[in-house]
Amino acid sequence: MAGVSYRTAFIVGAGGGLSASLARVLHAEGLKVALGARDTDKLGPLRSALGAHTVHCDAAQPESVAAAFTDVERALGAPDVVIFNAGRRVQGPFIELDPADVRSALMVNAFGGFLVAQEAARRMVPALHGAIFFTGASASIKGFAQSAPFAMGKFALRGLAQSMARELSSFGIHVAHFVIDGGIRQCAARARRHRAHVCRCAAPASQRMELRGRSTPLGRALLGWLLRSNAAPVKVLQRPDFAPPGYQKVRWQASHASSIADPASMSALGSRASTAASA
Repeated sequence: MAGVSYRTAFIVGAGGGLSASLARVLHAEGLKVALGARDTDKLGPLRSALGAHTVHCDAAQPESVAAAFTDVERALGAPDVVIFNAGRRVQGPFIELDPADVRSALMVNAFGGFLVAQEAARRMVPALHGAIFFTGASASIKGFAQSAPFAMGKFALRGLAQSMARELSSFGIHVAHFVIDGGIRQCAARARRHRAHVCRCAAPASQRMELRGRSTPLGRALLGWLLRSNAAPVKVLQRPDFAPPGYQKVRWQASHASSIADPASMSALGSRASTAASA
């Protein structure tokens, strides 16, 4: 949305991987950053590097989520970019899964997404402005063997994003679900194994966390594109190898079927992302 600025980002489920990389991108864009996690001690280096605000947040507990948003609002102002990155993975043979473990995973992966998104939307709707992002995985669109609980939670999260998108787009709120797969490694380790594809970043080597995997360079670029775009406010990225039949190779599918991002723009974006990844 051209001419609209974002000021404060709140990442729930913050850690040292994807969420840390997103935090650095947002900080570089000039946003104040808040990081929520059950264990805030692990966020010390990132807090120091970015001047981020950290807050305890158990995504599966309504009171904890509400308190975390109140804390962030008091410290930095109401967040107008909220990213849900919390997750719990339970795996194993289907007939051997512990129902209590499955319930716990769904409470974080699905119910937690609802709680965080609801608190975010309650603040964004009156302002007619905001962006709510959910980090997904290939399990969001393809259930794998011995991973039923994770697929259940990720499918639910994608459905939540689609429902919210159709309801909240008229309030000027972006809602997006990202399918971003790939291992997270420190740059030094990555350089040893992938010297031809080292990502350079401004942070000290001890603090660098970069994305690795075929889809992640594009995924990283998409965050900035969404924040600046004046295209349809709701987008869902589908990876080509996991996309349902009939989908074109790597494209955005808007929640409104008539609004698809221009293929030429996506091609240019992908080219810039690939160049950045190999620089």
